[in-house]
Amino acid sequence: MQFTVAIDGPAAAGKGTISKAVAAHFGFAHLDTGLLYRAVGARVISGDEAIFAAQSLAVSDLEQSNLRTNEVAHAASEIAVIPEVRAALLEFQRSFSARDGGAVLDGRDIGTVICPDADVKLFVTASAQVRAARRFQEFSQTGVETSLSEVLADVIARDKRDSERATAPLVAASDAVLIDTSDLTIEAATARAVAAIEAALQSQA
Repeated sequence: MQFTVAIDGPAAAGKGTISKAVAAHFGFAHLDTGLLYRAVGARVISGDEAIFAAQSLAVSDLEQSNLRTNEVAHAASEIAVIPEVRAALLEFQRSFSARDGGAVLDGRDIGTVICPDADVKLFVTASAQVRAARRFQEFSQTGVETSLSEVLADVIARDKRDSERATAPLVAASDAVLIDTSDLTIEAATARAVAAIEAALQSQA
């Protein structure tokens, strides 16, 4: 069975956590497509040229321990605007989405560009203030020194870059189910996602 779930949304909205939970619930494979861009960003920080890094990306690059740092996230957002980088990573993502047994992909252009024919499209979002507070808490727990105001400024700047880029901007697909997690627990948000997917599965049965 091929069944594709596309989950998009801005940073720290909860899409990664929801995607993992949904994949586990239905037994689908999961791909955090942001890791692909973070891995390329990490290689650029190390001195590689962005397009070369994207074209030669290896599975081992996705397993580096520094991919969740703020520095790498910033680099990933910057290289994500390069059309050649996106083209190099496009086929990898589409191949993953077509695998048997179901697939969940989360990112910023899954429902609009990577998998426009996905069986279910979700757009997970939250206010910039809520997302900044979540990210600041994550940094505090991992020992990253920063301030809430700095994190908020970075979230707003990243939203602007992602939504205004010429290639594959961050935008909800016209047929996506919107899940605003600003005032939702992760359990409640996941339940909404599961319900949307179950409805689609039942309609195909």
